[in-house]
Amino acid sequence: LFLPSFQDLFGVSMVVPLMNLHIKSLGASHTVAGIIGSLYGVMQLFSSTFVGCWSDIVGRQYSLLACILLSALGYFLLGTSTTVLLFAISRVPVGIFKHTLSISKALLSDLVSERDRPLVMGRFNAASSVGFILGPVVGGYLAELEGGFYQTSFICASIFLLNGGLVWMLPWNEENTGNRKHHQDKGTNSFAAKANHDLHFKSAANRAVTNNNVFQSPWIQVATVLKKIKEIACSNLWDIFLVRFLMSVAILLYYSNFTLALEERFGVKPLFSGYLTSYSSALGVLAGCLLGPITRLYQHNTYRVLLHSSTFTCMLILLYASALNIWMVILSSTFLAFSTTIGRTCIIDLELTIGGNEASGTLLGVGQSVTSVGRIIAPLLSGIAQEFSPCGPPSLAVGLALVAILIMNANKQKYCSHGNVKLKNQ
Repeated sequence: LFLPSFQDLFGVSMVVPLMNLHIKSLGASHTVAGIIGSLYGVMQLFSSTFVGCWSDIVGRQYSLLACILLSALGYFLLGTSTTVLLFAISRVPVGIFKHTLSISKALLSDLVSERDRPLVMGRFNAASSVGFILGPVVGGYLAELEGGFYQTSFICASIFLLNGGLVWMLPWNEENTGNRKHHQDKGTNSFAAKANHDLHFKSAANRAVTNNNVFQSPWIQVATVLKKIKEIACSNLWDIFLVRFLMSVAILLYYSNFTLALEERFGVKPLFSGYLTSYSSALGVLAGCLLGPITRLYQHNTYRVLLHSSTFTCMLILLYASALNIWMVILSSTFLAFSTTIGRTCIIDLELTIGGNEASGTLLGVGQSVTSVGRIIAPLLSGIAQEFSPCGPPSLAVGLALVAILIMNANKQKYCSHGNVKLKNQ
């Protein structure tokens, strides 16, 4: 699962930076390019919850394979797009089904204990980030060749097909090879031990339901999806998703005018800003590998890790907003890479802990939708804030992060029990 996640982001990050140049070369205006980009975001916003919930119903294998193959189709069509219309059509299957990482995370949450989940998710995110760092470099090189964009798109589609083959070859064992909860109680189900066993679901009863749901009519599957989404909407998770939304918008505001603000405030060229961003991304990979020791230091109390990392993120954004020289910016960027990576992993773990693993796909899908809303709102807020000052967006980010911290503090008793985050019995 780590290798497909690396290949996924590696392939996508080769293509995405080249898309604006390609659609403009096809004769599209800036407005048309923006509309197509926005439609892709809207499709991602609404489809992530449905696809995540669908994976809970039909099983991870079938949903993951479907998403991989349909994403491959989208990038193959992108490689044949010689008109703006074909380009727009190619974005439809990708916009709806490009949720392979979310389903992979849901699968990982099925396989590991709550105690090991932050460690495994951190390593998963680190593997994905490496692909995101290397992809633009390879894509930039291929773009210099004649027909480079089309070659890059076909390579990306081939990578998705390779991922599909890897997922198909995984030993999906449908027999009752053991109950994960039984291993949790004994404390023997570390991720290393699980890697030596076939993939399995939680119970024989759940497996039977999953197998039957694969062959149910689409209408029954849709009705079941809507029912599960309603259950999540009526649950007591609103504050967790609100915290995720506020912190996502805060971080997006920090990066929204990063290059422009550094040029206006310190006379730094965009090239230096690019190096600084790559440097932060590399540190984020390292932070993912350090989650294990950090969670052990906090005695696996995800809530406290999230609260402290969010507070640290707020302080670092404030340091950046009030920086007097470029060295203060470098300092804030260095530690912000750690705090944001840890925070993203912990908020996912908290969602799964509070909501329960039985609906992990739905929870991750809703979380992705919440983040997508942030991506839509953040540019608007950033534009308004920049009218007042280059430091406007990060200053607004500090305020939003403070609100998120206050919400977490107000709900501390709700989620803390004996030093661990638990689901409160209704």
